[in-house]
Amino acid sequence: MTTTAELENLAERIRNRVFEHVLKNNGGYLSQALSAAEIFAALYGSVLKLGPVEGPLVPGEFPGVPSNSNRAYNSGGRFNGAPGPDRDRFLFSPAHYALVLYAALIEAGRLDPSALDQFNADGSTMEMIGAEHSPGVETTTGSLAQALSQGAGIALARQMRGESGRTWVFMSDGEFQEGQTWEALQFASYYRLGGLRAVVDANGQQCDGAMDDVMNIEPVVERIRSFGCEAVSVDGHDTARLAAEMDRPSSQPVIVIARTDPAHTLPLLKERAPVLHYLRFTSAEERERYQAAYDERMAAI
Repeated sequence: MTTTAELENLAERIRNRVFEHVLKNNGGYLSQALSAAEIFAALYGSVLKLGPVEGPLVPGEFPGVPSNSNRAYNSGGRFNGAPGPDRDRFLFSPAHYALVLYAALIEAGRLDPSALDQFNADGSTMEMIGAEHSPGVETTTGSLAQALSQGAGIALARQMRGESGRTWVFMSDGEFQEGQTWEALQFASYYRLGGLRAVVDANGQQCDGAMDDVMNIEPVVERIRSFGCEAVSVDGHDTARLAAEMDRPSSQPVIVIARTDPAHTLPLLKERAPVLHYLRFTSAEERERYQAAYDERMAAI
């Protein structure tokens, strides 16, 4: 059994690996790692029941779209192990979190660290915005908010087959501004899909700024419950509580709203508020300040 200390350590390794990559590449989706590292640590370090991989695996080049004439295609889901009736499925919804997912796969021993050298390169499957061929990404989830619908359909099929494995969806809070999310909740509740689990990085941010300044979704927990699903709000940086709530037994879909801080452990980032969605250094001096913050973090390990 993974201890709380081990999960916390895993979260920090995920966060630091993303931070290092952002420094090397003069930018990236850093706030998503700061907010969601504990969520990915709880998923890959505790609750997901995935098949083994003969890894860590090295991703290949983009093989082209799947077709009858292209049998070389490989889904990114292979990094989560072979599927089985008692194994979990993992769907990754906000594709711009791809770098965080790759870091989690590396720290979980499923993806070779050298894969980050291919990040966002032409012909690589290590896409900045993850697609169905990217490591750990089983399905393309559209422009936004389509993975919960996909997860509900998969969970229903698995329920009809009598499979015990659960279907997990990682989401962002901005997806609750989309009508398709609420249709999926209605569907999942009606069919009593207890095998469907969603965990939401509720960091209060989106590309245009703070969620509350664009479209407030609160009280989101009460609204989810009104659709007949179970919902709980937790501290998204408490790995033990996260794992416990995600793993709770239920005959209905469970939606865990993980309340997170997009500048968690890096207060320097708050200087860019309210727009924290993507970090691109504006000067050599600013980059040096972030480098100093990173060096301080690593010296404390």
